[in-house]
Amino acid sequence: MSAALDGVAAVVGIGVDAVDVGRMAAVLDRSPGFTARVFSDAERAYADRRADPSERYAARFAAKEAALKAMGVGLWSCPLRDIEVVRAESGAPALALHGAAAQLAHDRGIVRWVLTLTHTDVLALAVAVAFRAVGAAEPPVVSGRGTLSP
Repeated sequence: MSAALDGVAAVVGIGVDAVDVGRMAAVLDRSPGFTARVFSDAERAYADRRADPSERYAARFAAKEAALKAMGVGLWSCPLRDIEVVRAESGAPALALHGAAAQLAHDRGIVRWVLTLTHTDVLALAVAVAFRAVGAAEPPVVSGRGTLSP
């Protein structure tokens, strides 16, 4: 186990999502308020530094969906602004959860995330892996219809 994951052993969930960059560009063009509803101020500042920010917005939207999938909940289970893609000093992407998203993660025993993003000019992809602490109780299995017994 890497030093970055010391004290964290079990994967709680893995989420993967892909977003069409052209579709994101179309949403940005037709819905100017979309970015303020979905992305944090810092996410918007980072994306808007590019002449065409659609790749960066698409990757961040994919990350938000991937995080929700890793938690076993659906899109809009919390405000998407509560799931923020931040950058380490190295430039590596990471997740910062706030408000309802942080509560969802806490309820599932999630203590650590690993996030990776990639994109081309047509597709953005995100993979989010959620971990629980060593010795933590097994979280309940979650389906789209509620919590199931383990």
